[in-house]
Amino acid sequence: MIDLVALRKDPEAFAVAWKLRGMDVDVTALVEADTKVRQLKTESENKRSEANAASKSIGQAAREGKDIGEAKEAARLLGEEAKELNEKRESLEKELHDQLLGLPNPCLSDVPHGAGENDNVAGEQWGSVPGFTFAPKPHWELATELDIIDFERGSKMSGSGFVVYKGMGARLNRALINFFLQTLVDEEGYTELNVPLLVRPETMQGTGQLPKFGDQLYHCQEDDLYLIPTAEVPVTNFYANEILDAEQLPCKMTAHTPCFRREAGAAGVGTRGITRVHQFDKVEMVWLTKPEDTEKNLLELRSNAEKLLQKLGLHYRILDLCTGDTGFSAAHTYDLEVWSPGTGTWLEVSSCSTFTDFQSRRAKLRYRPEKGAKPELLYTLNGSGLALPRCLIAILETYQQEDGSIEIPDVLKPFMGLDAIS
Repeated sequence: MIDLVALRKDPEAFAVAWKLRGMDVDVTALVEADTKVRQLKTESENKRSEANAASKSIGQAAREGKDIGEAKEAARLLGEEAKELNEKRESLEKELHDQLLGLPNPCLSDVPHGAGENDNVAGEQWGSVPGFTFAPKPHWELATELDIIDFERGSKMSGSGFVVYKGMGARLNRALINFFLQTLVDEEGYTELNVPLLVRPETMQGTGQLPKFGDQLYHCQEDDLYLIPTAEVPVTNFYANEILDAEQLPCKMTAHTPCFRREAGAAGVGTRGITRVHQFDKVEMVWLTKPEDTEKNLLELRSNAEKLLQKLGLHYRILDLCTGDTGFSAAHTYDLEVWSPGTGTWLEVSSCSTFTDFQSRRAKLRYRPEKGAKPELLYTLNGSGLALPRCLIAILETYQQEDGSIEIPDVLKPFMGLDAIS
């Protein structure tokens, strides 16, 4: 949700920012609607004051023995006019609010300009492309031969886009979750949360999933609850409608959850194996920060995700997303992409973003800069730490041996209890 005060001050800056995102927004109409809302509010309040004064005059007329019929009628008419003005204000304000909910967060000035993913800026790389003395196989062949992922029975139970991790595949998935959480909590100082997987519409709206992406969410209509597409949703909303003290910031939280996304395996979008699925596990990192600390905290958040990949020994690169490819709620995003030797492609495993005050304005996330000070909106950050299916892909393909077995990365051996899957 954008800042209306900022829009009033410099509507052209917002028009340019949205244009860079590929949107033509009539900012003049937004400002005019906002002006009309404030005008109607003033008129309604003035008319209500007149109605209250007229009501008081009824008592005065009665005490003086005058006919109060005319005074009553005047007070009634003024009250109706005030009500009508307020109803007009509420209707226009809701219309404006709904329009604003559909507009993305303007990107920060240092975000590269571009129309889409081809304009993202590739930055640093860590590690090197794994070398093999044999032709490396893709993960779906390795997983099938080792009997650790069952693609057919997942589809049999739930349709395309669902799989079953089996035996050592399930253990490897669990080992990654435990490794991610333990590292983030013990080494990086995160507080672990175990959060609901079903949330209310206002919780989805708080992080920007609604109304923009309603058609991509799983909705339980009878209870009006949504299955979360990422732990970002409940974790970011953990302190919604609350005021934190400055000493509590930065607040660093992490959670593992399954994630549910309808669009993930849509026709023409999905690829073989587990690259895109409707249900997957992810460990999420969420920061609540002071506005002035957001840039350095975003880099630290990204570093936390990078360290996990480095500990796993996986070759990855950093992408600085351009304006046309930055997510709806984000103001600046770095993607971490891991190398898939079996397919010769890069796979996104983490998006680390700052949302400035876009989410906190929706979720009413505030902090008090100092004792007695007026509460202000804090800034939110989040990133995957990490998304599991593609990490699992990279591990299977990077650590495959010529005999078809998979060597276990050293950091996962204590969680797996073995050195290889064979």
